[in-house]
Amino acid sequence: MPEITLVEAVTQALAYEMGADNNVVVFGEDIALNGGVFRATDGLHAKFGDDRVFDTPLAENLIAGITVGMAAQGLKPVAEFQFMGFIYPGFNQIVCHAARMRNRTRGRLSCPAVFRAPYGGGIRAPEHHSESTEALFAHIPGLRVVIPSSPARAYGLLLAAIRDPDPVMFLEPKRIYRHVKQDVPDNGEALPLDTAFVLREGNDITLVTWGAMIKETLAVADQLTNEGLSVEVIDVATVKPLDMDTILQSIAKTGRCVIIQEAVKTCSVGSEIAANIAEKGLFDLHAPVKRVTGFDTTMPYFKLEYDYIPSEARIKQAVMETLEY
Repeated sequence: MPEITLVEAVTQALAYEMGADNNVVVFGEDIALNGGVFRATDGLHAKFGDDRVFDTPLAENLIAGITVGMAAQGLKPVAEFQFMGFIYPGFNQIVCHAARMRNRTRGRLSCPAVFRAPYGGGIRAPEHHSESTEALFAHIPGLRVVIPSSPARAYGLLLAAIRDPDPVMFLEPKRIYRHVKQDVPDNGEALPLDTAFVLREGNDITLVTWGAMIKETLAVADQLTNEGLSVEVIDVATVKPLDMDTILQSIAKTGRCVIIQEAVKTCSVGSEIAANIAEKGLFDLHAPVKRVTGFDTTMPYFKLEYDYIPSEARIKQAVMETLEY
C-alpha cells in the first residue's frame, strides 16, 4: 500500500465512509468537479455522483444552514469551508443551531454534521486564508473541535467525526497537508475522539501542542533528546473537549510543561490548558507553565508568516527556561 499525505488521508476517509454509509453527503465551494482548492475531495464526485458530492454557491451561511437541516433529517453531511477565515458568515448557523440541536429538542434531534476547513498559516496567503481561531468554536457548548496532525490521525479522527451523533469542527492544518507520508490502511478503523495522543514519552518536561505545530515541537524534542534530555510530547488532537487526564498524568511525571500553539495567545486553547494545570496540577509543577504562541495580531502577510508562527528556536528557548527555573 503506497504511503499517503494528510490531505490524501482526508480523501481516503471520506471515500471509505461514503462507501459504507449512503447517508454521508459531501459539499462545499468547488469541491465536486474541481476536487477542492487543496484537492481534499478529488475523485469523490466521479465515484459517488451529483446527489452525494456537489458544489455550493460562495455562501458560507447557506453551507452551514443546509448542513444543519440535512443533519436534523437523518443525513450525515460533511461540509467544507474553503478556508477557516471564510467560515464566519456561517458562525450563526453553527453556534445557534448545530451546537444547540440536542439540547433544544431535549435529545429528540441531534446534528451529526462535520464542518471541515483548512486552517492555519504557512502558505503565504492573503488575509482570511491563514486563520487559527479554534478557540472561538472551543468556547461553544455542544461543539467538538478536532485537529489532526498526521495522515493516520486525519484518517481515523475524520471517520470518528462523521460517525459522531453531534456536530464536529474538523480543522485541517494545511501547512502540513503534504509534509509527510504514512502508511494508512484503508480499513475503516476510527480513532477515539476526546483523547490526547502521547507521541513521545519522557521524564524531564512535557510539551503540549496540536495541529501543524507538532512538526516544530517534534523537531525540538529530537534536538533535546540528542542533548541528553527526556521529552514527552502530547498531541491534544481534540481541543474541545480537552483530555486533561492525559496532560495532568504527564505533568505529574515531568513536573514541567510548555504549551505550543500557532493561534494568538490571549483567550486561547493554550490558556485553557494552562488554567486547568493551575487548578488541578499546581503542586506537581517544578516551574511555571510557559506558552509559545502566535502574537495577538492578525496573521501578517507572506514573508512575515514564519516570524509569527512559533519557530523551533522560540520553542527550545521556552523549554530551556522552564528546565532551568
